[in-house]
Amino acid sequence: MDETVEVWSGGVNTWECDEMGHLNVRFWVAKAMEALAGLSRLMGMPDAFARSGGATLIIRDLHMRFLREARAGACLWASGGVVALGETDADLLIVLRHADGTPAATFRLRADHATSSDLRPFPWPERIRTACAGLACEVPGFAAPRSIDLAPVIQTRAGLAFAEAHGMTRIGLGVVRSDEIDAFGRMRPEMFIGRVSDGVARLFGSTRPGPETDPDAPPLRIGGAVLEYRVVHHGWPVAGEHVEVRSGFADCNARTRRVFHWMVDPVSGRPWASAEAVVISFDLDARKVVDISEAAQAEFRRQAIPGLGL
Repeated sequence: MDETVEVWSGGVNTWECDEMGHLNVRFWVAKAMEALAGLSRLMGMPDAFARSGGATLIIRDLHMRFLREARAGACLWASGGVVALGETDADLLIVLRHADGTPAATFRLRADHATSSDLRPFPWPERIRTACAGLACEVPGFAAPRSIDLAPVIQTRAGLAFAEAHGMTRIGLGVVRSDEIDAFGRMRPEMFIGRVSDGVARLFGSTRPGPETDPDAPPLRIGGAVLEYRVVHHGWPVAGEHVEVRSGFADCNARTRRVFHWMVDPVSGRPWASAEAVVISFDLDARKVVDISEAAQAEFRRQAIPGLGL
């Protein structure tokens, strides 16, 4: 076990599972955000996500790895710790675990210590620094980035103009609903991932690519899953503001596809969030990764858009 401490406990509901038969990514993120609130309490910020709180934690950058699927009825619990503390920001770690402690998913968060009213970063008080010293942890190997570069994003490439000019597929369009906002009236972090999940079939099509098989054999039931994600938040829309999700392929090999998803404001064109995902094809019966046929790889490469990024 690593140095992290327990910050949340719960489980997987049937209605949180998707057509792949396991916990949908939006609910992984939702549980991680509740675990973050538990960690903030131990950091000395019990009101960080309450309407009465004057200070909060604003997520700027989120790295996720999905290690073992969770299906309906599974017990999950979370541990968390502080990797590093800057002048006004923090590098935090949340690990969602199965009942026996086996890591199921990891969340590395860069968050600003900011005013809840106008998101203005300000220095950590000494009492929080003292509390965080007792929560110090290192990033275990299973939570380290594997296929995604975590270098700082100095200037985002995301925006509606680029998306339209390069033919990125629109997979989501709408407004932020009142049931999608947090205590401060801003869109909750899991809602971006949720809208990607809802619309991604428009990008991939009605079938998922699998291996080349014997034409006389029964067809495999192929689904999809994400191994690794990075999300960079550029702004936080409020209820009633418009959101559009544009997506595109960047690369492909025999095992994985690299995809970028951008959430933009269709009114101003500015970005709300951008994400990079490493995606696999998944045998829904054997519950394991399957290779992508050479023909499917070639098609994904044909559709790849140069210049995609965070």
